[in-house]
Amino acid sequence: MTQGERKIRIVLGTATPGGGFPAYGWPYAEVLNATDPTLAIEPVNTKGSTENVPRLERGDLDLGLATGEVTYEAISGISRPKAENLRIINATYSQAGMFMVRADSPYRSISDLKGKPVVWGAGTSGFIVLARYVMDGLGLDMKKDFAAILLEKAGDGPPLVLDGRAAAMWGGGVGWPPFMAIAKGPKGARFIAPSADEIKRIQGKHSFLKPNVLPAGSYPGQAGPVNSVGSWPFVLARASLPDEVAYRLARALHRGHAVLSGKLAQAKESTLENTLAAAPRRDLIHPGVLEYMREIGLLSKESVGTKSDKLLG
Repeated sequence: MTQGERKIRIVLGTATPGGGFPAYGWPYAEVLNATDPTLAIEPVNTKGSTENVPRLERGDLDLGLATGEVTYEAISGISRPKAENLRIINATYSQAGMFMVRADSPYRSISDLKGKPVVWGAGTSGFIVLARYVMDGLGLDMKKDFAAILLEKAGDGPPLVLDGRAAAMWGGGVGWPPFMAIAKGPKGARFIAPSADEIKRIQGKHSFLKPNVLPAGSYPGQAGPVNSVGSWPFVLARASLPDEVAYRLARALHRGHAVLSGKLAQAKESTLENTLAAAPRRDLIHPGVLEYMREIGLLSKESVGTKSDKLLG
């Protein structure tokens, strides 16, 4: 940072304590701040995706983490007015929904869990939205067909599974803290995910959900990959975030990616290449991010947007 350059304060909404978004948001802020000393990203706990999106639209947050399903509903205007004040900074990591049960559980399929107590997660989490779509694709209602348990914060879920009060917990993604807590429990853990036929049924009704694979070894005792459906969460920005700031964020992420990946395994997927592929539409990516993509050759040097030399003054 040159003399006279001020730090740019940026508030990043994550989610409830103990969940995946706080586990991502704090290292993300730490690495990007260190990579570009002009950045001062401040992660804050929120209720998750369903709080972050409206706060971004109102301009109450600068950045916010949101699941792909919540982002999809917002930009599509599903059950709400269409969001116009959201832009993508980067895709975080691929995330497929599935259940985790104790290794000694008698349950082997989603139908086995019908009528059983299931922890769906924090009530305002984007995982709840994913669960609703996945269950609907199977002709199920997550609240009516299961003894649904909704939490104040995601970290409250693992003890319920570990002591047998709940049969399973819903979640996903590599290294998700609640799943890690269950997997490290004395009984160990295993996954219940949609079968190949169930995945086809889910996609037949909700085509925006994509096949996704949780790699083997993502959790202790996980010998093989787990197939399911899901999407990519995003670091979203309010549309009014200045292009220069978005450019700096993209540049810091790109330059600091190796360090971030060393702190957080799932952040290996947090690349600008994956962002370009995961974005529902190109115009949803922040113009400042698109400009940095052009600068590093991910996009052609088309005459769209502000040039980086102007962005950085």
